[in-house]
Amino acid sequence: MKKSLFFAILFVAFSATAQDFEDLFYNKTMRFDYIHAGNHTSEYYYFNRLKEEPFYAGSKMNLIDPDDYGNQMFKIVDTASGEVIYSRGFCTLFNEWQTTEEATQTQKAFPESVVFPYPKNAARIELYARNEKMGFDKKFAYDIAPDSYFIEKFIPMYETFEVAYTGNPARRVDIVLIPEGYSASQRAKFEEACQFFADEFFKYSPFKENRNRFNIVAVWAPSYDEGVTIPGEHIWKRTATGANFYTFDSERYQTISDFQQLRDIAGHVAYDYIYVLSNTQKYGGGGIYNFYGISAAHHPALTGKVYVHEFGHLMLGLGDEYVGGVAFNEMYPVNREPWEPNLTTLVDFDKKAWKGMLDSKTPVPTPATKEYADKLGVFEGGGYVTQGVFRPRQQCLMNQISLSDTFCPVCQKAINDRIDFLTR
Repeated sequence: MKKSLFFAILFVAFSATAQDFEDLFYNKTMRFDYIHAGNHTSEYYYFNRLKEEPFYAGSKMNLIDPDDYGNQMFKIVDTASGEVIYSRGFCTLFNEWQTTEEATQTQKAFPESVVFPYPKNAARIELYARNEKMGFDKKFAYDIAPDSYFIEKFIPMYETFEVAYTGNPARRVDIVLIPEGYSASQRAKFEEACQFFADEFFKYSPFKENRNRFNIVAVWAPSYDEGVTIPGEHIWKRTATGANFYTFDSERYQTISDFQQLRDIAGHVAYDYIYVLSNTQKYGGGGIYNFYGISAAHHPALTGKVYVHEFGHLMLGLGDEYVGGVAFNEMYPVNREPWEPNLTTLVDFDKKAWKGMLDSKTPVPTPATKEYADKLGVFEGGGYVTQGVFRPRQQCLMNQISLSDTFCPVCQKAINDRIDFLTR
């Protein structure tokens, strides 16, 4: 290789992974709100607003996302140099809705939002969507003038408190807990639920081994009504986040359709991940990669396992390893390799870190027999279907959470890698 080419490659690699944060960004957050709309075959993006938020929690070293995770991605491009100075992958509720029967019959719009460190200089945000070849297509771009007086300023509305604080947010994984369906008189109940979240969360590997690399804080945003919305039972509530069960007609799937409203609450603190504690005993919840997580805070038996299961979705985009239980159609076409680190269709399995973790004597696919009951393999059945999609182990917290107390080695590696990325 010629020396000039070598140094060109080295410069590109360096500039994409070790940008000087202080030169590029202020230590606060810019929020880009937009509308995501379309149907089962189309999607469109419409600018809504830019907002300034007072805190930034992310790494100041690792600004470019190293993983090819998510059905969406955004990039922040410095206008003067044309260089990408920040990027993240993510998923959205709209993406899931596209796989439903309703999406074949109508068009629908979802309020969405992404956040990034506040640029010091003129920049451009670019939104990308994953295509059928599992690459990304640019769908939308918007020029940002950081000194524009049309950028909305943050107006605080709620009190905040620490749950498990260990240090500098730039060197921690920062979780913000938000209440759903706790009335003004139920602050003590929410505070107890927050402490229970932390106690349960750190019972499970690899979170317990990394406890000192996490911050957990909370925002007290009371709801007008106590309890949660359950359309299938004709129960409707006026609540802080507007969450509801029966999302896409799946009884246990609880979600929040207005993500911008949720960001308004979360912005009171420095955070990487939003987790909503729902004031109900009803089993269920949801987790969307780099979007938000939500689940029942008062289920009598499975609350802690549900927390870590949904956080697996939220933090890594880990796929569900079970069969059935949802109303989605063709979320994992068997002619494509899923981007999720713990699912495969064997179309392009060679690119998965998972393959390098297998014992050379383990057959692929792996029979679901006692011989391989606790071993890493490639077991058919996952991504909600019985055939064509494979998971790493017969039991895992991303499979049947009532039967397993651990993440499989593939999920654990993915989680540990992301913790390392966020805390450097």
